[in-house]
Amino acid sequence: MKTGMIGLGAMGIGMAGNIAKAGYLTGVYNRTAAKAQSLAEALKVVAFDRPEELATNVDIILICVSADQDVLAMVEAIANTIKPGTIVVDMSTVSGDTAKQAAAILAKKHAAFLDAPVSGGVEGAKNGTLAMMVGGSLAVLDQARPVLETMTRCIMPMGATGSGQATKAVNQIMGAGINQAVTEALAFAQAQGLPMDKVIEVISGGASGNWFLQHRGATMTQGLFAPGFKLALHHKDLKICQSMAKQSGASTALIDMTLADYERLMTEGYGDDDISALYRIKAID
Repeated sequence: MKTGMIGLGAMGIGMAGNIAKAGYLTGVYNRTAAKAQSLAEALKVVAFDRPEELATNVDIILICVSADQDVLAMVEAIANTIKPGTIVVDMSTVSGDTAKQAAAILAKKHAAFLDAPVSGGVEGAKNGTLAMMVGGSLAVLDQARPVLETMTRCIMPMGATGSGQATKAVNQIMGAGINQAVTEALAFAQAQGLPMDKVIEVISGGASGNWFLQHRGATMTQGLFAPGFKLALHHKDLKICQSMAKQSGASTALIDMTLADYERLMTEGYGDDDISALYRIKAID
């Protein structure tokens, strides 16, 4: 299956590498052409100049970009040249409504669409251990599965188009809660004068242990916030979650609190830091 990758950010680069390693990747496209060219040379694939050109040369198109408008722009572009029967898999984090719009655009061209956002961060993308939540046809997912399995440890079909994005919203809200809990607890531990390395080790092995504590605890308490997942991107995702929650009447208390904290940090210039930069607020306050 000839596969093309659109979007070579921190996640997309890792994904592309694993697809190429499995022998499926034909070419890549990125708005920053130099980045696409450099990666294409390293992976020995084609760097396409335009998404329309990529669409004519592959059977599966994977998209991983930052925002709803970017997804729709790429879908509208590839729809100009896409071949009937092509499968488009969007791994971005956007709204369910955007997923449905993308599917409708492609259906007119007799192309299939899956909304398949992922969780696992930069490490998961690099190591091929992402968790993927998928909305759309099971038959289409089965066709795309060999390619998707090169990047994932878990692929979970969630229902109709848009349900993948709704599930990712659950993940992003939960991630906000974990971020709030871990940063506040570690700031408390530091205020008690405890040995932070030992705190992190012992709690990671107990009932309150979690991925975020294990992978970000040591760095945040050392004042290091290199992005695994940029704070500004989580802010973008939580705005989507906030809108969805208000439409359904669900609680937004945690979302609202985290958005306010992130906005404070973004105003102070920390939007490109990892979300563990929330520790800056907890440690000060």
